[in-house]
Amino acid sequence: MKTAARFDDFSPYTPIEPFEVLSKRLGRDPKEIIKVDANENPYGPSPKIRQALADLQWPHIYPDPESRELRTALADFTGAPMENLVAGAGADELIDLTLRVILEPGDSIINCPPTFGMYSFETQLNAGEVINIQRTPDFSVNLDAIKQAVAQYQPKAIFLTTPNNPDGSFPEPEIIDAILDLPVLVILDEAYIEFSGAVGGRFGEKLSRIQQVTERENLIVLRTFSKWAALAGLRVGYGAFPDWILTALWKAKQPYNVNVAANVAALASLEDLDYLSGNVARLRAERDRLYERLKSVPYLHPYPSQANFILCQVENIQAIEIKNLLLKQGIMVRYYATPLLENYIRLSIGRPEENKAVYDALMQIAAERNLS
Repeated sequence: MKTAARFDDFSPYTPIEPFEVLSKRLGRDPKEIIKVDANENPYGPSPKIRQALADLQWPHIYPDPESRELRTALADFTGAPMENLVAGAGADELIDLTLRVILEPGDSIINCPPTFGMYSFETQLNAGEVINIQRTPDFSVNLDAIKQAVAQYQPKAIFLTTPNNPDGSFPEPEIIDAILDLPVLVILDEAYIEFSGAVGGRFGEKLSRIQQVTERENLIVLRTFSKWAALAGLRVGYGAFPDWILTALWKAKQPYNVNVAANVAALASLEDLDYLSGNVARLRAERDRLYERLKSVPYLHPYPSQANFILCQVENIQAIEIKNLLLKQGIMVRYYATPLLENYIRLSIGRPEENKAVYDALMQIAAERNLS
């Protein structure tokens, strides 16, 4: 037996090490580990969400295949029509689903690395080709190169993360407008939009493009409950799609993709916005505070962020060494050693006491290694 030839050179997506596996390997209780490596929300779901899960009545009954109650609530939350909303098992499923219905073998998409790895992974998985348009040194998108690539390759879509992962930068509105004016489908991933509230509303409403989906035939907007609502483990996301693609999406979608627990938790989240927005505000404030403190770590160059994480370039020492030294203290950070992120770490924003412990550990390394 042999697998399909296109998997011979296929690069799998590399996830972080499972929390429970690392806990056993370190011999530490999970409560003693500071986990700031996966952009998760350290505050967890609200008490109302936990109660809704505890009161779950119908786990033995298949969920609504159209997630109608959730989509109705999402329409109120986003201002996008319920008919244009599709719920999924995380935004990852909707990335795959979108590419599944728009790509023929050999079709291409534009990717803007460094960015979320699932875009290239899912494109290759769906027999597409990835055209990488590298970001500039400050992680801005290269608009001129994107325009040239659209004209030369006529790609089916371009992925743009607002704000971008892993650096947290947010493109200027005129850059997004210029990309939307190109003859290409634009898939905006707003996974972290709720943390970009400095010039937006409570949940980044003024920065989001989700309400423009019905006005533009070439715009898709993806969102998730993983970050702001702290439902990463339950896997629930959604997207707003233009009319022309909806029939194909509903045909291709798995019938029971949003499980009943995820559905109940997402609905409870939308009914507890004051509580959750308070946590988001705390994480924004902690992000800004930690960024200022990280600037005093002699071997780190942090980048300003509009998300719930901070990317840092490591200087005068190897990033992998920093990761391992922190790990010995029970601190998990994301480490990069890719060509575009040669010596970087990324720190998710934790609770104040966690952020202080991370900063203190980083400064301790500086003192022990005479880094100044």
